[in-house]
Amino acid sequence: MADIAFRGVNKIYPNGFKAVHNLDLAIRDGEFLVMVGPSGCGKSTTLRMLAGLEDISSGDLLIGGERVNGLHPRARNIAMVFQSYALYPHKTVQGNIEFPLRMAKVPKDEVKARALKVARMLELEPLLHRKPGLLSGGQRQRVAMARALVRDPVAFLLDEPLSNLDAKLRVQMRAEIAALQQRTGTTTVYVTHDQVEAMTMGDRVAVFKEGRLQQVDTPQQLFERPVNTFVASFIGSPSMNLIASHVEPAGDGLVLSLAGERIAVGHGLEARFDNPVGSAGKVTQIGLRPEDAVDPHLAGEGRRLHGRVVMTELLGREQMVYLDLRDGTRVVARLHADHRAHAGDEIAIGIDPARLYLFRADGRALAYK
Repeated sequence: MADIAFRGVNKIYPNGFKAVHNLDLAIRDGEFLVMVGPSGCGKSTTLRMLAGLEDISSGDLLIGGERVNGLHPRARNIAMVFQSYALYPHKTVQGNIEFPLRMAKVPKDEVKARALKVARMLELEPLLHRKPGLLSGGQRQRVAMARALVRDPVAFLLDEPLSNLDAKLRVQMRAEIAALQQRTGTTTVYVTHDQVEAMTMGDRVAVFKEGRLQQVDTPQQLFERPVNTFVASFIGSPSMNLIASHVEPAGDGLVLSLAGERIAVGHGLEARFDNPVGSAGKVTQIGLRPEDAVDPHLAGEGRRLHGRVVMTELLGREQMVYLDLRDGTRVVARLHADHRAHAGDEIAIGIDPARLYLFRADGRALAYK
């Protein structure tokens, strides 16, 4: 195992396209780090530079404190699982698992012993004599992981490994991969575009946008303290509502002018942000997560937003309510299903100031306490 560090790393292709911009990122020994972001954000390119499959244009990549920019992929002792699994169709499961050890000229007895150990760990023993064409998607995924782990790598890299699986199997495999990483303690870097995977699997999550690292933190911190509107809207499902707002002082508190209404927030923001009253004129957007909308009767007068329901989605005891506010802004609220809303209804949602997010004109969050 080893720690990994990107120091000022850039990736520029011959046509001039810059895929990764000045990346500084430290991955701790034994950590499970997830890289997440929309397609084309640079996360897979970063993973491929770590594996040695892409050259680094500038900057330094260190593994275990050693600079490895020019080191051949095989010499880095890093194992990678691709989206396609890349299994050899003519080899059995056992042959696929043993292949990297045979290529490394490991003694035959050791090859079989190590392959069997990994097969047991991933519950593949009954399948050792089958070929990939006779396996399910989840079984092929486990074989690809076993082939990577059998090498005893210093780091384990996974690039969108679950995207080919159905929804139920993805949930199962997420749990299996996370549990496997905890058992082995191998430094693991996992790339996905699915923020639910990122939030449920990683010790920390690195959020990318257009080749730039936006924020790296624990899942809970990303959710509760996003540094900008991109992270705020990307992390969480459904996405955070972002509403244009003018914020002004009112006595010793604040008043939000948004969606054609005025919301008195008093001291509710001071526990969350550093000097919200002094930053009033700099706030241009507020964020409200769908699950943070509260019962309007509990919120009280002066802390309600009114709108017309556009559509609803019933999810058992909850309902997702999409509504247009008075100025036409579309928002979504996660409400209890006891009082069923229907398209065309005029309803109100309550605002709890302690659950709001404040953002400046450049998209940066107000400083948190």
